[in-house]
Amino acid sequence: MKALYFVLQAAPAASQQGGGAGFWIMILALFLVMWLFMIRPQRKQQKELEKFRKELAKGDKVITAGGIYGTVAEISEKTVLLKVDGEVKLRVDKNSLVRDFSEAQTEQK
Repeated sequence: MKALYFVLQAAPAASQQGGGAGFWIMILALFLVMWLFMIRPQRKQQKELEKFRKELAKGDKVITAGGIYGTVAEISEKTVLLKVDGEVKLRVDKNSLVRDFSEAQTEQK
């Protein structure tokens, strides 16, 4: 009686083992979709932002991450001096610059 009970319990487990390959295919497909729609576009955007920061020039109009609009007055290795209004100048980290303001104006028109 106990042997029959043991065999009946083991039978459903044996039929579930055949789906192992399908499980791994689904996991791989999930990672592929996540890479295509999330990771790849984010890396592309980061590369464009790095290129923008490397190509900064005096006189460029930029926006900081905090929303401050300014014109580049001086560039050093890690910081940028922005002319904000009149004679007001701010020194900010290059990594806080988000985009070129002059490009944003041309897109709106």
